Amino acid sequence: MSRYWSSLVEKLDPYVPGEQPRLQNLVKLNTNEHPYGPSPKVIAAITAQANDSLRLYPDPTAQVLRQAIATRFELTPEQVFVGNGSDEVLAHVFQALLKHMAPLVFPDITYSFYPVYCGLYQIDYRAIPLDATFAIRTEDYLGDGAAPVGGIIFPNPNAPTGCVLPLADIERIVAANPDVVVVIDEAYVDFGAQTAASLIGRYTNLLVVQTLSKSRSLAGLRVGFALGHPELIQGLDRVKNSFNSYPLDRLAQAGATAAIEDEAYFDQTRHAVIRSRETLTAALVQLGFEVLPSQANFVFTRHPAIAGEALAAALRARSIIVRHFQHARISDYLRITVGTDPQCQLLLAACREILGQI
Repeated sequence: MSRYWSSLVEKLDPYVPGEQPRLQNLVKLNTNEHPYGPSPKVIAAITAQANDSLRLYPDPTAQVLRQAIATRFELTPEQVFVGNGSDEVLAHVFQALLKHMAPLVFPDITYSFYPVYCGLYQIDYRAIPLDATFAIRTEDYLGDGAAPVGGIIFPNPNAPTGCVLPLADIERIVAANPDVVVVIDEAYVDFGAQTAASLIGRYTNLLVVQTLSKSRSLAGLRVGFALGHPELIQGLDRVKNSFNSYPLDRLAQAGATAAIEDEAYFDQTRHAVIRSRETLTAALVQLGFEVLPSQANFVFTRHPAIAGEALAAALRARSIIVRHFQHARISDYLRITVGTDPQCQLLLAACREILGQI
């Protein structure tokens, strides 16, 4: 604690990102990075921009990128907002659209950045428990008038569970809350879920947030975007232009545009991850693991014979790192990124060895 800190800084409980260790022969399955590299067209587009033009500011509106995203989702550029990764986009969303007198609501087990943003922007919130199967109960978000709601946000698929809420249930939630913004955080949607972007034309209160970090293999480039009614996008632009009017550099805009346009590579690599996820899930079940039904690029799992923290430590001793959470309801679970097939085989071999020693 420093005497120079504001009272707000003293109260903050910052988000803890996934570890990025430098270990030899590391099998890194803790931060949900794509196991395959970005499209070659992305590398070519970035390389083409590495020239004298870097002395100039980038396009502050990222018009070419916004048009590419709009075309893919059959929207207009006025319905697209872009930023430095979906975390920055979400930060602007919290400031511009979710800061109301009534509490923001989201699941009790979800992306742990949400309560961090609430603390930073001084937003009241209410965490709604997932059911016994770690699923979102649609009825909990339909409202009964007894508990006021200032906004709704949740990931689909949820994180860290990987469970999906069907599009029909998302529409019920959006339709039941016309006076507040409903944010669907779709960081993992491309690995098996259905995007809510198709509902944007019917609901002015719906905002969909996506990232290029996961299914587009661009975690190192930091590009995210939001889709919604032009009034919502204008609100985000007002916050952005009051904070940083040039959020995306020339390299990021060029690379992201190429990634969005290379649909063939996108489909090839995401389907490879989906196949590996199903193979990994089946193998873990054979070893006695309980695995939640995941539509993300990770699995959420536990084994009845060993505590989650102990299993994570045993895997780490074998240079395999996974994500363990201290939340009481999920402390026995591990979130394991779906890696390449050889990486998954190393994980399974390590689990067999560990379980054989119990």
